[in-house]
Amino acid sequence: MKSWTATPWTPLPGHAPAPTLYDTRLARTEALPEAPTAGLYVCGITPYDATHMGHAATYVAFDLLHRALRDAGQEVTYVQNVTDVDDPLLERAEATGVDWRELAAEQTELFRTDMRALNVLPPAHYIGATEAVEWIVPWVETMLQRGTAYRVPGGPDEHGVPQPDGDVYFDVRAAADTEHDPARWFLGRVSGYTEEQMRPLFAERGGDPQRPGKRDPFDPLLWRVHRDGEPSWDGAALGRGRPGWHIECTVIADRFLGMPYTVQGGGSDLRFPHHEMGAGHAFAVTGQEMALRYAHTGMVGLDGEKMSKSRGNLVLVSTLRQRGEDPRAIRLAILAHHYREDWFWTDELLERSRERLRTWRHALQAAREAELTGPREGEAEADESPARRLLRQVRERLGDDLDAPGALRAVDAWADQALRGEGAGQAGLVRDLIAARLGVAL
Repeated sequence: MKSWTATPWTPLPGHAPAPTLYDTRLARTEALPEAPTAGLYVCGITPYDATHMGHAATYVAFDLLHRALRDAGQEVTYVQNVTDVDDPLLERAEATGVDWRELAAEQTELFRTDMRALNVLPPAHYIGATEAVEWIVPWVETMLQRGTAYRVPGGPDEHGVPQPDGDVYFDVRAAADTEHDPARWFLGRVSGYTEEQMRPLFAERGGDPQRPGKRDPFDPLLWRVHRDGEPSWDGAALGRGRPGWHIECTVIADRFLGMPYTVQGGGSDLRFPHHEMGAGHAFAVTGQEMALRYAHTGMVGLDGEKMSKSRGNLVLVSTLRQRGEDPRAIRLAILAHHYREDWFWTDELLERSRERLRTWRHALQAAREAELTGPREGEAEADESPARRLLRQVRERLGDDLDAPGALRAVDAWADQALRGEGAGQAGLVRDLIAARLGVAL
């Protein structure tokens, strides 16, 4: 599957230190490894609807991390999936009378367009679940052979609907054999949740705890055997069918990054069950931790209420763009919040971001003009120019758990100084810094 394009990365003078990042699994901030390479996996969309602000905030946040790693001199391999076959997509396609493949292609292209507009650096590998089926099948077969997966017999499900024989489920209790291997994955290892906390979330987030024949309510689906009217693929010994949700990301990540890779990222709603189960699959097949760090973004609401399709209050990036909003202002509105916090989108927030963008552009023009007239008296003797100071401050803020609001405040202070005509040379460095580290091209 093709990715998208973005403004080319412009290297900055020197190198930033490797950033620190809050690890959800460890519940603390840790420095990322000082290494020549880094692997970043961020879970992608299920393309049955347009990119809303929660999506945008997640991908902009991990774009900041991608940029931070590059500025630290690391060669980053960034991987993202597209869940281009899953129940929500098939249900939306049926409800709207559209072929599921057409719906997935249309919404994936809209997502790519939104990411280009927001200047998110593209992944090196952008992989659809439908492209990964042939890699997924051997993983599920391996788990069946090792006893960490099992088949569920046919019969009526919890709603009384007949189901065929052969769906394959991950056995969370068998996989969590910590009695013989204390370092092995166990339920709660990644999320940190208790089973009491997990129960409602598993049902809300794609699980089927009441499915008859399962050994444990938390067991997630690995392979769904073919049903009439549903898409299916050759599953070799598994029979025709399609993969479950969690297994696709684990297999794609292993194929392109190996395990453990540097960072597994996504929204906080993926903490459980998606990343929890993905890590379990990784341990069951490779015996390795899936990732060294797990990072999650906060949720975005609208005017004090949770954003949801049922409420009809989604803020869509494409809608904002269609009404003429500058994508740079949209990105600045996102960056005004720390990636881990929950926050609300408002018209006032967007207006403040428009004003910030205007101020920065005027300040950059003032800095250019100051370069033509030369430094004021005393500026040439300064130990650190304003532009170099800004470079250091932005690196410090973004190196500290991606403190984007702190970085914006540093640029604001520089802009105020530039507009007063106080030591505002090296406009090119400031422009390159804001583009490279904040992703905003002025």
